[in-house]
Amino acid sequence: MQQARTRPARWPWLLVAIAVAAAAWWLLRPAPPAQPQAPAAASAPATGDELPPPPMAGEDGPPGIQHPVEPPAEAADAAIPALADSDAVVLQELEALAGDAPLLSILVREHVVQRLVVMVDNLTQPHVPATALALRQVPGGYAVVEGEGGTVADGEANAARYAPYVAAFAAADAQRVAALYRRFYPLFQQAYAEIAGPDAYFNDRLVQVIDHLLQAPVPPAGAELVRDERGRWRYADPALESASVGHKALMRLSAAQQAEVKAQLRALRRALARP
Repeated sequence: MQQARTRPARWPWLLVAIAVAAAAWWLLRPAPPAQPQAPAAASAPATGDELPPPPMAGEDGPPGIQHPVEPPAEAADAAIPALADSDAVVLQELEALAGDAPLLSILVREHVVQRLVVMVDNLTQPHVPATALALRQVPGGYAVVEGEGGTVADGEANAARYAPYVAAFAAADAQRVAALYRRFYPLFQQAYAEIAGPDAYFNDRLVQVIDHLLQAPVPPAGAELVRDERGRWRYADPALESASVGHKALMRLSAAQQAEVKAQLRALRRALARP
């Protein structure tokens, strides 16, 4: 099983921190995340003062960039802070874009870009450490009821719990989100290069993850749930439980909510990817 990729221990408290699109991993967590742990493997830390150049597509070598990101012309000369100092500026722009949207209330407000990059990168994995979260636990607990075959999810209660967050994600202006992402793309690229290597290109990975999320199956009706050794609810069916973190997050929404999230993901993909 592929291990979650984590950033080197460069930040003050050894962060091991997902989208835009991910939007969904926080829906799975019935308990607060554990304190960050030092990553097992790390590449050489960057200084935070210089942005590495993105990998270039070659005619004869390995495949190059599939979905290049070009910053908008009006932002070409805008001052972009160093990655290590980017939180204040990024949060200010997010707040201007989203206002008082509930998604911002659960966003971890330290090392924002780095956390989002790591979370996105790991949404295709079957298991992700709690320290890979960019978003805090959604208030409340995952609701269950006793069904004919055992314990099952309380679909109505859980849909109500997730409703404000799904609505905020679905209502966001995809073009404005994409424009903000393009403006700060050098920071996302630097954070991704630090965990995936200098030849990795984050926008290509983001498009891959969006495509993966769009393949999530419909929410399974009446799927039996069991508690694991830590008291967390898991699917009793190994086939369901072995799904990726991103798929399980979407599977725990209602069918209507999943459709809303997927529609927004498609809009973001159109804004960020080549046809």
